[in-house]
Amino acid sequence: MKPKAAVACPPRCATATSVRPKIWIDLDNTPHVPFFEPIIEELQRRGYAVMVTARDAFQVCDLADQKGLRYTRVGRHSGKNPVRKLTGLFYRALQLMPHALREKPMLGLSHGSRSQIILCNLLRLPTVMLTDYEHAKLLPLMRPTWELVPEVVPDSALYARRDHVRKYPGIKEDVYVSRLQVDPSLMTTLGLDLRDLIVTVRPPATEAHYHNPESEQLFVRFMERACHTDGVRVVLLPRNKKQGEFTQKHWPHWFAAGRAVIPQTAVDGLNLLWHSDLVVSGGGTMNREAAALGVPVYSIFRGKIGAVDHFLQQDGRLILVETIEDVDRKITLARRDKKLPSAVGASASLAKIVEHVENILKLHYPR
Repeated sequence: MKPKAAVACPPRCATATSVRPKIWIDLDNTPHVPFFEPIIEELQRRGYAVMVTARDAFQVCDLADQKGLRYTRVGRHSGKNPVRKLTGLFYRALQLMPHALREKPMLGLSHGSRSQIILCNLLRLPTVMLTDYEHAKLLPLMRPTWELVPEVVPDSALYARRDHVRKYPGIKEDVYVSRLQVDPSLMTTLGLDLRDLIVTVRPPATEAHYHNPESEQLFVRFMERACHTDGVRVVLLPRNKKQGEFTQKHWPHWFAAGRAVIPQTAVDGLNLLWHSDLVVSGGGTMNREAAALGVPVYSIFRGKIGAVDHFLQQDGRLILVETIEDVDRKITLARRDKKLPSAVGASASLAKIVEHVENILKLHYPR
């Protein structure tokens, strides 16, 4: 006899119980793995059951495997085409449904997983969406119940009702950068010499909806400069295999004589950033990770700048590169003194995020 299908229990039919609610975390982009690792540990330490799903895209699953996270692999990236991307979000929501029905979570938690939010809205499960970029566009069915953001993000730019917005100190990268354990073997693994000036470069997100082609011009100009400067080695981190192959095909001279290297497997991003003398990136997360580590970082992102990046710029921890002239004028190729970050900011950010999640659960499921 086949077992009956499980039915997700919507908020209004939940009852008080001695068992703490199960929380569902969905990882759909690479930076979500290190970010949620300490959050998962802290939630479990407080007695919550946590189910984790992960999208098979970018280096999400590779990094989750490296960190020993227990997760279920569900769905994949749908490509650059806007129609395929939209249908892919709904298709992945359908793929997630059996797992949600079986596990019966009582709260969806993510850093902007639209597929999770779509499904939770259909099942009438509350969602908490962490975000640190307020200019992302969300269709009605993709809007969360709650938004949890850094204190510097203005309420007026968010989708949740004002009384459903919660804030935490610092930036999201503060949650995990202090966990860095320096691995001196990384440089050897990548074939780098400690006598070289190491630059980590992240190309623009050419498949993202917010991409501005100007970022590519800045990227190419910097790579030309760096790869023609003696003593400089570039570690290039493409966003996917396709982008890496495209780059190697169109600019093979960057990789001649080992001037630039692309890691063959997923690397510990924080370790790489710490070993770097500077970072040039078209991606927000890597920019902010470098800023949190105290590494000089230059952003070639040419989309709409968010409140967090403005805050880091004003704080002197991030330099915005906006023109070709800026590439030569603003970016300084120089060595830096390497110091480990403080854990103070991390504990405050992590504690406040978990506290908000707990309080939201209590509002939806009063005992």
